[in-house]
Amino acid sequence: MPIVEMAKIAIVTSLYVVITAMLAVISFGAIQLRLSEMLNYLALYHKRYVYAVTLGVVIVNFMSPTWALDVPIGGVSTFLVLILCRAVTKNMENEIMKIAITAVIFAFSMFTVAGQLTLMLDLPFFHTWLIVGLGELLSMTIGGIVIYFLSKKIDLSR
Repeated sequence: MPIVEMAKIAIVTSLYVVITAMLAVISFGAIQLRLSEMLNYLALYHKRYVYAVTLGVVIVNFMSPTWALDVPIGGVSTFLVLILCRAVTKNMENEIMKIAITAVIFAFSMFTVAGQLTLMLDLPFFHTWLIVGLGELLSMTIGGIVIYFLSKKIDLSR
């Protein structure tokens, strides 16, 4: 892998970790607004960002109160959902539709976080899934707007 590719992966991984860690008070737990999730959209532009975001999730999830489950489950879940989003949106021309579908898929995928919180903190599964899913949808909506306008100024596929 060329050094430039590794550097781009390292930058996005670092951004994910720093944003999540700096906002740790809202990044973990039953009520989450993980603004770093906006970086998920980068995977729609280039596959290298699947690895970058997944690595960021794995690293920062060591800060989670439920890290024992959050590190492996969060990492695997993020990787699989990013691959799914790339596959589902692969042939779509409309960038806004790609962003919207990715946001919905990620919000739905929060059942993994709800499951962890249910097992580790004895929280009610469906209520927790709803709250965490809505937080994810909000994060992804804010992030989708940011990434959409950023993509108009910068070629994110390079």
